[in-house]
Amino acid sequence: MDDGVLTGIWLTSAAAAPMRRVPSARLVAGVGLEGDRYALGGGTWAAYPDLEKQVTLIDRADVAAVAAEVGVPLGPGDTRRNLVTTGVGLPSLVGRWFAVGDALLFGVKRCPPCTHLERLTGARLVKAMVHRGGINAAVFAGAVVTEGAAVRAVPEEEAARRGAPTGADRPVPRIVPA
Repeated sequence: MDDGVLTGIWLTSAAAAPMRRVPSARLVAGVGLEGDRYALGGGTWAAYPDLEKQVTLIDRADVAAVAAEVGVPLGPGDTRRNLVTTGVGLPSLVGRWFAVGDALLFGVKRCPPCTHLERLTGARLVKAMVHRGGINAAVFAGAVVTEGAAVRAVPEEEAARRGAPTGADRPVPRIVPA
């Protein structure tokens, strides 16, 4: 798997509020992206299991492909995902440890689009995003991340050295039908 790059960081403090881009932010272990709606205990999907709602990632090329397919001006922040990447196959990170800069994350599940996103954007996005919605991840070792940070898969041994749970305590991904 090739290493990727973090090209954008997006957050908002309230459900359905506009997302704002920031050049850097802190990923907090067990919480998510500092200042984001889910880290603050809110968000449309706040009732979902903790590991599934900490942070979301989407590929920049997928956003562009969806915009072209649907014929709408769709930017990365419009997808309501937190971290925008390029150069890494995000679906391949589900069930694996990976790093964004110095932070250690675990790919929990694919992040399928929802009709809530369609209501907020006014665009028919669900069908176009079904295989391009990105992933949900949990933060196990926090760090400040900045645009331009490397995004890379982390071997189990390295994750364990960094304090990741192993054996029966290792997180289990949730497979969402594609």
